[in-house]
Amino acid sequence: MRDWLHNLPIAWMTLAAFAATYLLAAVIFAVLNLLARGERARVFKSISPGMLPPLGILFGLFVAFTASQVWSDIDRANAAVNREAGALGAIEILATAFPGGPEAHMRNLISRYIREAATEEWPAMARRTGTLKITPPALAEALQLTLSLSPQNQGQETAQRQIATALENA
Repeated sequence: MRDWLHNLPIAWMTLAAFAATYLLAAVIFAVLNLLARGERARVFKSISPGMLPPLGILFGLFVAFTASQVWSDIDRANAAVNREAGALGAIEILATAFPGGPEAHMRNLISRYIREAATEEWPAMARRTGTLKITPPALAEALQLTLSLSPQNQGQETAQRQIATALENA
């Protein structure tokens, strides 16, 4: 039910939120007008002005705390994506220490992982049907490849360690 709202462009989503708010306010106004007929009108008129400032403050606090939570969630998600992208970029750079077949194979594995994440995992998470995998197959294969390499010099040893660390971070 909520997916149609989340898939709207931001302008239409904003319009839908305001429309729902104004519709709810109109319904509350109509119900209170029906209840405030006759003798009860005096009671409603004496309570309403005193209740508006506290209700407005509570509504403002609710909106502020909700927005704060949303911004915090977005910041954490952006940090996770940036950390993963940085690790994958480091792997691409460090793979050049093993020219030829190992470098090309590592690049193919990283590309396959990115493709799978973008086309399968992220849409599944958006639909809330994704499953948690301990290690994606492409990254597991990349780690196996990294550990199977036999470094020829000190630079390749360092690159191998750094690739393994970056794969863990990804």
